[in-house]
Amino acid sequence: MAAPITAATSPLSPASRVQVMCSMLNPTSASFSRQTASFPSIRLRPVPSRFQALSCSAKQDTIDKVCEIVKNQLAVDEGTAVSGETKFVDLGADSLDTVEIVMGLEEAFQITVDESSAQVIQTVEDAAALIDKLVAEKDA
Repeated sequence: MAAPITAATSPLSPASRVQVMCSMLNPTSASFSRQTASFPSIRLRPVPSRFQALSCSAKQDTIDKVCEIVKNQLAVDEGTAVSGETKFVDLGADSLDTVEIVMGLEEAFQITVDESSAQVIQTVEDAAALIDKLVAEKDA
């Protein structure tokens, strides 16, 4: 059933102990209570699979190549810095520009990006991580 776990937030104050109830049958929720106050239950939600695909870091050479493609597609000024954290929107890209960037990436890396994956690409890092994943799948 539920196993209480008690943790002290301060070793000097026993009144600040927090009790966490976790159920082995439902590991996606937890209930917190304190001796002087109670907290609402927290329910954890699984991460949608379309976001899990982009959670890993991309290779630096992939990021560099994506940066060059993005600069060329958007005709970015020479002095403008583009890095992994750069958002396409910050470079002035609209949805059509993003589609053109994805098409350029598909051509350069010899891959096919499905529509649902293309919709979550917002940064250079997102694109590079997706490319690394698709290239690995293609080579496997």
